[in-house]
Amino acid sequence: MLSNLRRRWDALRTQTDRGAVMFWVIPIMIGLIAMAGLIVDGGNAIAARQRAEDVSQQAARAGADALSPTALHNSDPGDLSADPGAARAAAQRVLDTAGVTITNPNVVVNGDSVTVSVTVHEQTQILSAFGLNDISGSASSTATALHGSNSGGTG
Repeated sequence: MLSNLRRRWDALRTQTDRGAVMFWVIPIMIGLIAMAGLIVDGGNAIAARQRAEDVSQQAARAGADALSPTALHNSDPGDLSADPGAARAAAQRVLDTAGVTITNPNVVVNGDSVTVSVTVHEQTQILSAFGLNDISGSASSTATALHGSNSGGTG
Protein backbone atom coordinates (compact mmCIF):
# COMPACT_ATOMS: atom_id res chain seq x y z
CA MET A 1 0.00 0.00 0.00
CA LEU A 2 2.76 2.43 0.97
CA SER A 3 4.75 1.57 -2.14
CA ASN A 4 1.68 2.20 -4.29
CA LEU A 5 1.25 5.72 -2.82
CA ARG A 6 4.95 6.44 -3.25
CA ARG A 7 4.81 5.35 -6.89
CA ARG A 8 1.81 7.65 -7.54
CA TRP A 9 3.54 10.52 -5.76
CA ASP A 10 6.65 10.09 -7.86
CA ALA A 11 4.55 9.95 -11.04
CA LEU A 12 2.79 13.20 -10.14
CA ARG A 13 6.07 14.98 -9.39
CA THR A 14 7.61 14.03 -12.72
CA GLN A 15 4.72 15.22 -14.88
CA THR A 16 5.68 18.30 -16.91
CA ASP A 17 2.13 19.43 -17.74
CA ARG A 18 1.21 20.43 -14.18
CA GLY A 19 -0.19 23.97 -14.05
CA ALA A 20 -0.56 24.37 -17.81
CA VAL A 21 -4.28 25.05 -17.45
CA MET A 22 -3.50 28.05 -15.25
CA PHE A 23 -1.97 29.84 -18.26
CA TRP A 24 -5.38 29.64 -19.95
CA VAL A 25 -7.61 30.26 -16.96
CA ILE A 26 -5.95 33.45 -15.68
CA PRO A 27 -6.19 35.46 -18.95
CA ILE A 28 -9.73 34.24 -19.54
CA MET A 29 -10.78 35.32 -16.03
CA ILE A 30 -9.17 38.74 -16.47
CA GLY A 31 -11.01 39.10 -19.78
CA LEU A 32 -14.33 38.09 -18.20
CA ILE A 33 -13.86 40.59 -15.37
CA ALA A 34 -13.02 43.31 -17.90
CA MET A 35 -16.16 42.45 -19.91
CA ALA A 36 -18.27 42.60 -16.74
CA GLY A 37 -16.70 46.00 -16.01
CA LEU A 38 -17.59 47.26 -19.47
CA ILE A 39 -21.16 46.11 -19.03
CA VAL A 40 -21.69 47.45 -15.49
CA ASP A 41 -19.66 50.63 -15.78
CA GLY A 42 -20.81 51.21 -19.36
CA GLY A 43 -24.34 51.23 -17.99
CA ASN A 44 -23.23 53.68 -15.31
CA ALA A 45 -21.75 55.93 -18.02
CA ILE A 46 -25.09 55.94 -19.86
CA ALA A 47 -26.88 56.68 -16.58
CA ALA A 48 -24.45 59.57 -15.86
CA ARG A 49 -25.24 61.06 -19.29
CA GLN A 50 -28.98 60.75 -18.60
CA ARG A 51 -28.58 62.35 -15.16
CA ALA A 52 -26.62 65.21 -16.73
CA GLU A 53 -29.41 65.70 -19.27
CA ASP A 54 -32.06 65.63 -16.55
CA VAL A 55 -30.24 68.10 -14.29
CA SER A 56 -29.47 70.50 -17.15
CA GLN A 57 -33.11 70.46 -18.30
CA GLN A 58 -34.40 71.13 -14.79
CA ALA A 59 -31.93 73.96 -14.24
CA ALA A 60 -32.70 75.53 -17.64
CA ARG A 61 -36.45 75.42 -16.92
CA ALA A 62 -35.93 76.99 -13.50
CA GLY A 63 -33.82 79.73 -15.07
CA ALA A 64 -36.37 80.41 -17.80
CA ASP A 65 -39.08 80.71 -15.13
CA ALA A 66 -37.17 83.56 -13.47
CA LEU A 67 -38.80 86.22 -15.62
CA SER A 68 -37.90 89.87 -15.59
CA PRO A 69 -40.48 91.97 -13.66
CA THR A 70 -40.40 94.55 -16.44
CA ALA A 71 -41.25 91.91 -19.04
CA LEU A 72 -44.09 90.62 -16.86
CA HIS A 73 -45.70 94.07 -16.68
CA ASN A 74 -45.24 94.73 -20.37
CA SER A 75 -48.47 94.65 -22.38
CA ASP A 76 -46.94 92.47 -25.13
CA PRO A 77 -46.62 88.85 -23.92
CA GLY A 78 -44.22 88.13 -26.76
CA ASP A 79 -41.59 90.30 -25.07
CA LEU A 80 -41.01 87.94 -22.15
CA SER A 81 -37.40 87.76 -21.04
CA ALA A 82 -35.54 86.16 -18.17
CA ASP A 83 -33.90 88.29 -15.51
CA PRO A 84 -30.23 87.28 -15.97
CA GLY A 85 -29.27 87.43 -12.29
CA ALA A 86 -32.40 85.65 -11.07
CA ALA A 87 -32.14 83.07 -13.87
CA ARG A 88 -28.54 82.21 -12.97
CA ALA A 89 -29.44 81.99 -9.28
CA ALA A 90 -32.48 79.76 -9.95
CA ALA A 91 -30.45 77.45 -12.21
CA GLN A 92 -27.62 77.28 -9.66
CA ARG A 93 -30.10 76.34 -6.89
CA VAL A 94 -31.26 73.38 -8.97
CA LEU A 95 -27.67 72.34 -9.66
CA ASP A 96 -26.75 72.62 -5.97
CA THR A 97 -29.63 70.39 -4.90
CA ALA A 98 -29.27 67.81 -7.70
CA GLY A 99 -27.54 65.25 -5.49
CA VAL A 100 -24.82 64.39 -8.02
CA THR A 101 -21.22 65.50 -8.52
CA ILE A 102 -21.30 68.28 -11.12
CA THR A 103 -18.29 70.04 -12.59
CA ASN A 104 -18.06 72.95 -14.99
CA PRO A 105 -21.65 74.17 -14.72
CA ASN A 106 -22.33 76.93 -17.21
CA VAL A 107 -25.49 79.06 -17.28
CA VAL A 108 -26.03 81.42 -20.23
CA VAL A 109 -29.01 83.80 -20.34
CA ASN A 110 -29.89 85.24 -23.73
CA GLY A 111 -33.16 87.20 -23.73
CA ASP A 112 -35.94 84.71 -23.11
CA SER A 113 -33.68 81.62 -23.38
CA VAL A 114 -31.57 80.02 -20.66
CA THR A 115 -28.94 77.43 -21.60
CA VAL A 116 -27.37 75.22 -18.92
CA SER A 117 -24.39 72.92 -19.56
CA VAL A 118 -23.19 70.41 -16.95
CA THR A 119 -20.87 67.44 -16.55
CA VAL A 120 -21.88 64.71 -14.09
CA HIS A 121 -19.22 62.37 -12.66
CA GLU A 122 -19.72 58.81 -11.40
CA GLN A 123 -17.29 56.42 -9.73
CA THR A 124 -16.65 53.15 -11.55
CA GLN A 125 -17.57 49.87 -9.87
CA ILE A 126 -15.41 47.27 -11.62
CA LEU A 127 -13.13 49.13 -14.02
CA SER A 128 -11.41 50.82 -11.08
CA ALA A 129 -9.46 47.55 -10.80
CA PHE A 130 -8.00 48.39 -14.23
CA GLY A 131 -7.19 52.03 -13.35
CA LEU A 132 -10.36 53.74 -14.62
CA ASN A 133 -11.82 55.36 -11.50
CA ASP A 134 -14.20 57.99 -12.90
CA ILE A 135 -16.68 58.22 -15.76
CA SER A 136 -18.63 61.28 -16.76
CA GLY A 137 -21.58 62.38 -18.83
CA SER A 138 -22.17 65.86 -20.23
CA ALA A 139 -25.32 67.58 -21.43
CA SER A 140 -26.55 71.00 -22.44
CA SER A 141 -30.19 72.09 -22.40
CA THR A 142 -32.00 75.26 -23.38
CA ALA A 143 -35.37 76.46 -22.08
CA THR A 144 -37.35 79.40 -23.41
CA ALA A 145 -39.89 81.50 -21.52
CA LEU A 146 -43.27 81.22 -23.21
CA HIS A 147 -46.59 82.95 -22.72
CA GLY A 148 -49.66 80.75 -23.09
CA SER A 149 -49.60 77.67 -25.28
CA ASN A 150 -46.98 76.90 -27.87
CA SER A 151 -49.09 74.23 -29.60
CA GLY A 152 -50.86 76.70 -31.87
CA GLY A 153 -54.25 75.24 -31.05
CA THR A 154 -57.30 77.24 -30.00
CA GLY A 155 -58.64 74.78 -27.41
